[in-house]
Amino acid sequence: MKIILNKLVITTLAATIVMSNDARAENNNQMLRKAVDKQAERLMQQYQIPGLAVGIIVDGKSQFYNYGVANKEKNQAVTQNTLFELGSVSKTFAATFASYAQGNGTLSFDDTVDKYLPELKNSVIGSTKLTQLATYTAGGLPLQFPDNVKTDDDMMQYYKSWQPTFAENSQRLYSNPSIGLFGYVSALSMKVDYAQFLEIKIFPSLGMSNTFVNVPANKMNDYAFGYNASGDAVRVNPGMLDAQAYGIKSTSADMVQFIKANLGLVSLDDKINTALKSTRKGYYQASTFTQGLAWEMYPLPTNLAALLAGNSVETITQPQPIDINNSPQIALHNGWINKTGSTNGFGAYIVFIPAKNAGIVMLANKYYPNVERVKAAYAILDSVISR
Repeated sequence: MKIILNKLVITTLAATIVMSNDARAENNNQMLRKAVDKQAERLMQQYQIPGLAVGIIVDGKSQFYNYGVANKEKNQAVTQNTLFELGSVSKTFAATFASYAQGNGTLSFDDTVDKYLPELKNSVIGSTKLTQLATYTAGGLPLQFPDNVKTDDDMMQYYKSWQPTFAENSQRLYSNPSIGLFGYVSALSMKVDYAQFLEIKIFPSLGMSNTFVNVPANKMNDYAFGYNASGDAVRVNPGMLDAQAYGIKSTSADMVQFIKANLGLVSLDDKINTALKSTRKGYYQASTFTQGLAWEMYPLPTNLAALLAGNSVETITQPQPIDINNSPQIALHNGWINKTGSTNGFGAYIVFIPAKNAGIVMLANKYYPNVERVKAAYAILDSVISR
């Protein structure tokens, strides 16, 4: 009889633990839903955002929250399969592509540009190392190409004549022509078309089946319209090195998959896994963050003021002093790793925290300030993970 009672006690205790875990999980889900709803309502009302898709990973598990419409004319609801423009979040894929090329042995980040573009020999940019392009330290390449740069010939002439405004490796100036050229050269090194290789190799290797540079005809109905400050429906226009710098379109479901890949939560082939890790090397310390390849990394515990400073307009548009790390290390478990992105009609933000197996992606079909994205993501994650 004693043995039977002990078995009953053990069974009862086990059931109690399961119920307790289930109750805790349900409580966490409710807190998360409440936090996401609060931030979504705040942002959409304050900035007149038509649609917002939020994907979150907590303890390695995914949740999706969708609000508003992808197309106001059709009153088409946002889902986790709605395609949004990523803007500069696209740079994280340029970094992945280039790291893949380096792992493939077709280029080295220590190479200079003129190895792949001999027409740029005897120019300042030709003697610039790829690492400097990747980390915005070439000497002051601007945020955007000048308006008169419209063709490949224009682009080459621009690079030939470009002159730095400060010494290389002395300051950071965020730049599409800088990291865009990094991605462009990476494709040249592999003798492939950049956009095609992303779509036939890189995205599929990451398990991202609804991510594109050029949205195919059968996916156009899923492609949200963005809305500019006047409320007009817009989509991104083609531009020089757009695919490398700001031209990718994706869904919250695929971007959560990208977070999972970076967190090591999905099975990947060795080359793509190594490439992802390589993007998280810290090359220098900027104002409040460590610069990786596209990624900006903040130490744990995260400080909201530091995040806001690092994602501010000033940090994006003004030269920033840096402290070079001569022995870059891969930051796997020690940071809040983030990237913002915008086009004229869209605003994106992605974060992952390896030490917490957590992350968030927020995709909106209207531009709104980066600092507001950071505040919202911070509040949401703070509701369910300990710092």
